[in-house]
Amino acid sequence: MRVLVTGAAGFIGSAVCQELGARGHRVVGLDAMIPQAHPRGTAAPEGVRRVDLRDTEELGALLRDIDVVCHQAAMVGAGSSPADMPMYAAHNDLATARLLAAMASVGVDRLVLASSMVVYGEGRYRCPEHGDVDPVARTTADLRAGRFDLPCPDCGTPLDWALVDEGARLRPRTSYAASKLAQEQFANAWAGQAPGRVVALRYHNVYGPMMPRDTPYSGVAAIFRSALEGGEPPRVFEDGRQMRDFVHVSDVARANVLAVERVASRPADGGGFEGLNVCSGAPISIAEVAGLLCAGLSGPAPVVTGEFRSGDVRHVVASPARTADVLGFVAEVPPDRGLREFSTAPLRPAS
Repeated sequence: MRVLVTGAAGFIGSAVCQELGARGHRVVGLDAMIPQAHPRGTAAPEGVRRVDLRDTEELGALLRDIDVVCHQAAMVGAGSSPADMPMYAAHNDLATARLLAAMASVGVDRLVLASSMVVYGEGRYRCPEHGDVDPVARTTADLRAGRFDLPCPDCGTPLDWALVDEGARLRPRTSYAASKLAQEQFANAWAGQAPGRVVALRYHNVYGPMMPRDTPYSGVAAIFRSALEGGEPPRVFEDGRQMRDFVHVSDVARANVLAVERVASRPADGGGFEGLNVCSGAPISIAEVAGLLCAGLSGPAPVVTGEFRSGDVRHVVASPARTADVLGFVAEVPPDRGLREFSTAPLRPAS
């Protein structure tokens, strides 16, 4: 198949292009090369065309003879300030809307969309007495007092985390998260109107070789590693017990190829949208992540600081079951091995 990949020069996009090529697909790569993701002045890699989806008039021509679009391009980050909203709306939502309109205009009716776990907001929680509950978000006063766990709204008992499946309510809590949900909603509407077929892959914490170095847009694993390379211990926020799912970039790339092949194999008539978790299925605490990187680099032990970041959720851990059923995807790289290997893997220069 002929697959157009946006964000093709990025950390995940480049891995997706490589995996698609290895599976015999022909790739057309596009990337805006924005300075938040690439050092200023960086040329697009060989085989990748520099295109900004927000203002290009070239999309129609580039989309001709394309079978599937794999839309990885996005502005990423914490997005914890309202001041960030125009930036995320422009890079993520306007760009996606223009891409979808161009696809409809030339009859390209299959899309794989890179979404994110952040669309869920807080994860799923369970009280030993009251079962599944919908907790109240933590306040700044709670966090300053070191009350990091969410209490049961009925009895006040600290809640346990549970696996989030794709049927969970979507409640973004940051500008970035809202923009990712808007991408899904545009894609869902397009699927019905065009009509078209969409698989939206909700990535959990992605890490691996060629991850960007310590920038505001880097993941926590890269930030911890940068501290260790500077001879400093990783600084772990809150109490370090926050639970996440870390998934290796090679597994994310493989999930994308499976999704591309799925949307291509199903009829677009009548439309269709599926949101799927992409995760390792092996929950891990942030303190454990820091500890594995320290062990891999023989560095100083992590320091749990009690600091916090506005907008962070306490726990969000995914269920891999539906993705395994729909795509046949099971992660191959467990976090305990992958994070140790990541401690010495090559990284991209900071932008």
